[in-house]
Amino acid sequence: MEILGITLFGYAIPLWLVFLIVIIAVLLIWKIIKFAIKILIIVIVFLVIFFGLDLLGFFDAIQNLIAGIA
Repeated sequence: MEILGITLFGYAIPLWLVFLIVIIAVLLIWKIIKFAIKILIIVIVFLVIFFGLDLLGFFDAIQNLIAGIA
């Protein structure tokens, strides 16, 4: 009786092992994508805050304050 699966480099890999490897790979890729999305959201929030402070003149005020002291 032959086991259903894939022959790779002369070794017969059972079908259940192929499915297990695919499921683990998909879960790993999903975790990496979730991490990348979280980092992207953090960067976007930081940039929005940074641009907002620049729009309000916060950095100009600090620059003028430092120039007044020196």
